[in-house]
This record gives sequence, C-alpha cells and structure tokens, in this order.
Amino acid sequence: QVRLMESGGGSVPTGGSLKLSCTSSGYTNYMAWFRQAPGKEREGVAAASPGDLVTLYADSVKGRFTISRAGPKNTVYLQMNNLKPEDTAMYYCAAGSPGDNWKLRELGYTSWGQGTQVTVSS
Repeated sequence: QVRLMESGGGSVPTGGSLKLSCTSSGYTNYMAWFRQAPGKEREGVAAASPGDLVTLYADSVKGRFTISRAGPKNTVYLQMNNLKPEDTAMYYCAAGSPGDNWKLRELGYTSWGQGTQVTVSS
C-alpha cells in the first residue's frame, strides 16, 4: 500500500470549476477518484492507468470531469468543470490494481486518501 494525500477541494457556485490533486508516496498502477455524498454509498467517478493510456468515467461526470496523471510523483488530478449541486460530496483518491470490471469499484483499490470536500451551491 501507499499513502495518498488529496488537496484542492472547496466551495463553488453552480457552473464553477475545481481541480483536485492527489499525490502518492510510491508507485501506483491505477489511480482513481471516488466520492461519497451524505447518506449515499461511495461511487467511482474516474480512473486512469499509468500514462493515461486508459481513462474511465462515471456517466454522471462524462464531458465535465477530466482525470489525468503526472509522474514521477504518481500524482493524479481531477479537473471538474460545470459543477452541479449533485456533485457535492467528499472526494477520495484511491490507488490499486483493479481487474477489468473493477476500475470504478471500491474493491478494486487497496490504498485510500483521507478525502477532500467539494461543495457546490445552487
């Protein structure tokens, strides 16, 4: 396992943008972003393989969010544009080696950050 540290959360109005960052203490295979809103289950938002060769997105964020990675510090970013109130959640960075059908599912990841809050006001 590696240690992950997120940053970049905050409060924005509807339509605003935020960029989240997550840095790993060591090498990672897939890195992903998950989010959990109050009273809801944690859901996968986006995932990326090393070098961004493969990127995946939840349907709810396609066209608005972009995941990207930067080495050599194994940093992953989540650029979030056109934010909506339903995007309000705690966002978590994750790292692991998920199987083909597990890239946006919690069980595919073994390392997790502490989370950063994103709040979008209407």
